[in-house]
Amino acid sequence: MISNRERIKLFLSHFSGTSKVLVVINADPDAIASAMAVKRILWRRVSEVVITYFNRITRPDNLAMIEYTEAGIVPMANVDRSLFDKFVVVDSQPNHNENFSGIEYNAIIDHHPISCSDGAFVDIRPDYGACSTMFTEYLRSLKIKPSAKLASALMLGIKTDTADFTRQASSKDIRAFQFLYKYANMNIVTKVERAHMTESDLDFLGNAIRHRIVQDNRAFYHAGTMSKPDELVVAADFFLSIAGVNWSVVSGVVDKTLIVILRNDGLRKGAGKTAQEAFAKFGSAGGHKTMARAELDISLIRKEIKRVNQKALTQWVVERITQTAGKKIE
Repeated sequence: MISNRERIKLFLSHFSGTSKVLVVINADPDAIASAMAVKRILWRRVSEVVITYFNRITRPDNLAMIEYTEAGIVPMANVDRSLFDKFVVVDSQPNHNENFSGIEYNAIIDHHPISCSDGAFVDIRPDYGACSTMFTEYLRSLKIKPSAKLASALMLGIKTDTADFTRQASSKDIRAFQFLYKYANMNIVTKVERAHMTESDLDFLGNAIRHRIVQDNRAFYHAGTMSKPDELVVAADFFLSIAGVNWSVVSGVVDKTLIVILRNDGLRKGAGKTAQEAFAKFGSAGGHKTMARAELDISLIRKEIKRVNQKALTQWVVERITQTAGKKIE
């Protein structure tokens, strides 16, 4: 088995002192922290590193993390790709979202199930709970002491993606967390974690609670047309805390795309596999055993069910999940 020292040596071999590197992410805490680690690893080894993101960031905890860790990320709309000659994607793979397309990546580093390994350097480890854990191991192999802000960001990445070590966590994630704890600024971590909801999030959650559908231990809610997809995640996480609920499926339409967020308790068929079986032919779908996401083309759904109003989409999502979610693993 290849060691982290060998991996990072191979990673660095793809860059030179004149390289201008663009790190492309779908911004969430794990992706932001991982991209910050790339920037630190390549510091003084390349000419320039810019971190760019394409998704709309609205969750207050994500915004707080960017502010307090000084992540320095830039919207993709503000970036001229032609100015860069090296490209890296972290905490995702090029086929996870159409916004990753059109780029030949020099490095792909991720912890999601492998779906695209077309890169000069590829390190994909689905047995890790967070990409931040992988980058913590990279830093340690290079004997780099992370700054307080980088250590705090990596800690938040691990805590977020493992749901405080209750989801997809491994002993590697725990060891990485213990290492980072020595260097992190816990005031930053606390401030970010406390910035959890806005008043509009509470209003959305209240509406989701009132109009939820609970069927066969599965909680569903379709929000209709909306502008903040992060609110779907808030509701999906909350629904899984309802006694007796072991699946949570929350959806909404954003810019003619149906976004579906899935959560489950980890005792049943994997959420990622279920998302793929239920929705893959309508767009991108996948994830981990306990959490998944699908982004679907409304025009493709319309061909199947004719109408795509709120009632029709609610029924369609419920039916697709009912057909594919499966039963408890004995």
